[in-house]
Amino acid sequence: MNRETRARVAPALLGLMLAGTVDAELRPISEQEMEQVRGQGMIAVDLGGSAANRTTRITLGLDAEVQTNIASLAFGDTGDGTDVLIDQLSLGHIATDANRVQIDGQTYAVDEIVPFVGRDPYIELAEENGEVIGFRVGFNQARGTLSGDIESFSGHLGIQLEDADGNVSAAQLFDANGNATQTRATYVGLADAATDCATNTQCAPLTNLQTLDVGQDNGDGTTGFTDDLFIAFQKQAVQWQDGTGGAIDAAAGVFLNVPTAMQLDLQALQNGIPRARTEYIDRGLGLF
Repeated sequence: MNRETRARVAPALLGLMLAGTVDAELRPISEQEMEQVRGQGMIAVDLGGSAANRTTRITLGLDAEVQTNIASLAFGDTGDGTDVLIDQLSLGHIATDANRVQIDGQTYAVDEIVPFVGRDPYIELAEENGEVIGFRVGFNQARGTLSGDIESFSGHLGIQLEDADGNVSAAQLFDANGNATQTRATYVGLADAATDCATNTQCAPLTNLQTLDVGQDNGDGTTGFTDDLFIAFQKQAVQWQDGTGGAIDAAAGVFLNVPTAMQLDLQALQNGIPRARTEYIDRGLGLF
């Protein structure tokens, strides 16, 4: 609408307002017209569970692509240990090989950032009989690399391990004494590994896993988005719902759920997964 047209329309509208009530009616639009409409809610609130055990999820309609570094991440420090302790934590990394196909199926020039992608972040509260007993923060979709020195881990680490006979099974977390655990673990290995992980070749320190591919294994060598990356805080055990409607059992304290698309044999586990480059300047910290 140009300036001349607006000059003619404005007095006409003013005349209608002064004359009295303007009658108008809503008119349905066709399916073809609806197809031209695009939109997304900025904030969505979803309720689940029952009156006795209710969950409330608040989702933000946001997309983020990041490469970020954190010197130290510590949650659940009680003086005698820490639920989650990761030094030199990084999300995303920097490409060092222009010919390498990255986690998102693309190639990147040397020194270009390969971002960690998080879509639709959410906060979810868990209530029991009207009392909040826990909350979690996560992404409805996430894919990218997570790097760091994992000193202590509470939660679930989604890695598949292949034994000497070629059998593949979910990895098990162990504490410093070789006991299977999901709380303050320091080792990872086969579920039937012997108790002494310091000398057993079927398990290895979590610090061996310097970079993890967060995502979902598509079964064809590619990595898709996962809907189960989250960190939760609860004062008692909580069953959080996963992306397929199943349950993820989280013990009291801090619980970090890290789905990966990684399958390793025992030799690769012992040798360790090298860290991806996460800094542009070599400060002698092993991040370059």
